[in-house]
Amino acid sequence: MTAARLLPKYGANISGQLKCAMAGVVMCLLFAHDDAVFARSNYSAEVLWDRYGVPHIYAQDTADLFYGFGWAQVKSHGDLILRLYAEGRGKAAEYFGQQELDSDRWMTINDVPNRAQAWLKEQTPEFRANLIAFADGMNAYAAAHPEALSEAAKRVLPIGGADVIGYALRLFQYVYIAPQSIASRLPADAAAAPPDPATERNGSNGWAIAPSRSASGKTMMLMNPHLPWGPDWSTYYEAQLDAPGVHLYGATQIGLPVLRFVFSDQLGITNTVDKTNGVTFYKLAPAGGGYVFDGKARAFEASAVSLKVRRADGGFDTETVPVRRSVQGPIVGERNGAPIAMRVAGLDRPRALEQYWKMETAPDFAAYQAALRMMQVPTFNIIYADKDGHIEYLFNGLVPRHSSGALDYWKSAVPGDTSKTLWTSYLTYDELPKVIDPPGGTVQNSNDPPWNAAFPSTIDPAPYKPYISANDVSLRMEHGIRMLGEHSKIGFDQLLADRGSTRSELADRLLPDLDKAVAVYGGEAAKQAMAVLNRWDHTTDADSRGALLFLAWSDRLKQPDGYTAAGFAVPYDLSKPLTTPAGFADPKAAVDALAAAAKDMLASQGSLDAPWSQVMRLQWGGRDLPASGGPGRLGVFNVIDYTPPKNGVRAANFGSSFVAVVSFDSPSRAKVLMSYGESSQPGSSHAGDQLPLLAQKQMRDAWVDRAEVEANLESRDVF
Repeated sequence: MTAARLLPKYGANISGQLKCAMAGVVMCLLFAHDDAVFARSNYSAEVLWDRYGVPHIYAQDTADLFYGFGWAQVKSHGDLILRLYAEGRGKAAEYFGQQELDSDRWMTINDVPNRAQAWLKEQTPEFRANLIAFADGMNAYAAAHPEALSEAAKRVLPIGGADVIGYALRLFQYVYIAPQSIASRLPADAAAAPPDPATERNGSNGWAIAPSRSASGKTMMLMNPHLPWGPDWSTYYEAQLDAPGVHLYGATQIGLPVLRFVFSDQLGITNTVDKTNGVTFYKLAPAGGGYVFDGKARAFEASAVSLKVRRADGGFDTETVPVRRSVQGPIVGERNGAPIAMRVAGLDRPRALEQYWKMETAPDFAAYQAALRMMQVPTFNIIYADKDGHIEYLFNGLVPRHSSGALDYWKSAVPGDTSKTLWTSYLTYDELPKVIDPPGGTVQNSNDPPWNAAFPSTIDPAPYKPYISANDVSLRMEHGIRMLGEHSKIGFDQLLADRGSTRSELADRLLPDLDKAVAVYGGEAAKQAMAVLNRWDHTTDADSRGALLFLAWSDRLKQPDGYTAAGFAVPYDLSKPLTTPAGFADPKAAVDALAAAAKDMLASQGSLDAPWSQVMRLQWGGRDLPASGGPGRLGVFNVIDYTPPKNGVRAANFGSSFVAVVSFDSPSRAKVLMSYGESSQPGSSHAGDQLPLLAQKQMRDAWVDRAEVEANLESRDVF
């Protein structure tokens, strides 16, 4: 292949000097990543940009479609994506400086860069070509518009297929899976910390409603992921992908070449974060310079990797990272002189992206099931619905199979001196908790365990005691179950209203008991505060008066932060999600906390009934608007959470990001919203341009028909 054959994909507007330079660099990367066998000399696609900055990508084959998707993502989020890809490559400190060194160490210790190269070779030829086309589209935009990217971001170029794999590997295994366990168990002297750890705030709501429960007789879905607003790995990107046999609309995390929240005329799929407990720590028994395993001393697999670290003056320092590996996995620290090894699920499953592609392009429910059986996607609850009326909830993930021991045992550092604790396989698809076409006609999940995916419960938690917690249940999930049960038939408008509910389940549960406790234990301050709470409508809307006081009280009381915790008199009961947990373990403490919260409110706000939006704001892209929506720990379904106070203001930084409400009519129709907008590039008009809709609790039509797109066209890219 010659450099000249690579030039057409960079467009006709590039100078000859730039063409030659980019062609040479791309050739180096193609061969370095073994992409050359699959590289194409040119691509053909069209991107129509609507007035919200959403790309609608049209192509005549799948590789062209992926190419156009890569082009679009870099146009909208180029600086951010290239930083994330640098982190997945394990060289971010080389391009961006010292602040990225911890991330590079973590990627090195976990061998992500080398595994990405190997995984690219393990893709099917067809999908490997798609991944390379996606990378080529990124490179093409960067070559055609070098002025649009920062100098630091351009250091990462060019991108290859292994970079796409490496970023996805980092995202799934080391952002989603590992931190679920690492947060509380990583040794204090760990060699490095995981980058951008997911927290308990990470979450989502997902519903599927069968025709039997739909007012129109059509299947419906709710897609509502909650993540930090970033901009970072958590940033979502909305797009339409259209090619022969492929007609998809939805969103994904930037940098991924497939959609994770998606609908077509045939089906819809959404995800929520689950807890697969896919990480195990092993406490090894030292033996000289190695460790003991099954009664014999073993040597560590040892190596050293040199990392370049860019200085402010443009020069480089070098850091050498020692890496030791046991049979269980890499050594991530020591505890009381004992090495701690970490084993992560899914490092033998390289085709998660292809599984997503097969799921979302499945022609029917049987084909979708076949895609699920690939068992490559390492985590996430998956909720499905289709036009034929099928719905499914799946506790999806690679759940390590344990020969013995309870869940708490496997959440500790288990003995690593024996093969008896070394898991080597996972629960199969047939063994995972799931609900298919339940009699009640709905499935739901809000990051809770699977037992009440269809209510009343249809899954017995007993067989899963070694694998899945029974009681990590959120009030947000319970609020969702309540709303699903309020109507025998759910209409599209009702679904829209439910998805935007700002009502606090925690307030509904506790305020009647608090009122009684104040009558017994309360002084004047508590009684005045209780009068405000009694007038409050229990919502976290912008104009709600009482919500700020309730938040100050509940946080001071240390009531549950979204999950069952100490403080309730009646613990959670799986069979009673609408009434448990409930009550106060210490009513007087609750009243004392109310008096203290009232004092805080008067000092900070000047009144007990200051409106929610006096503090809670939507600040993005130069906009400053009143916010509605509250933290999940209050049992609010439409989660919006906020930064700590700064100058008396808390800015939204977490929660509802991409939202879709879908009805599988003929054709399907949907309302959508991308809260913070479609671009993070400096100066973009699409950073925060959808905040006014969010502030007004509105959504917009998903323009799926090409005529609708043309009628709302902002610009067009053709190549």
